[in-house]
Amino acid sequence: MAQIELAGNMYEVDEHGFLQEPEKWNEDIAKAFAVLEGVTELTEDHWTAINYLRNYYLENGICPMIRRLIKETGFNLSRLYELFPQGPANSACKWAGVPKPTGCV
Repeated sequence: MAQIELAGNMYEVDEHGFLQEPEKWNEDIAKAFAVLEGVTELTEDHWTAINYLRNYYLENGICPMIRRLIKETGFNLSRLYELFPQGPANSACKWAGVPKPTGCV
């Protein structure tokens, strides 16, 4: 299993860079992932999406479909791409410390 250094600590990740131990996630990890993608400051909108994804994953064991993320956060798809450069699956889920979605987010 590959490892990545985030916020001064080493974490196991899959081949796409997703954390393999979601329970080790913290806000510093989200910030570190953001910086890797060129986002230097996380806004309230970022945290709304990140916290929704984490909570949904922790309650259901999977990431929500994109429709649910949009409905529950009030963000449209273009706004999610503004917030998360690689989109809701590849950035938002990664920053939230949850595994790569198996299907459509």
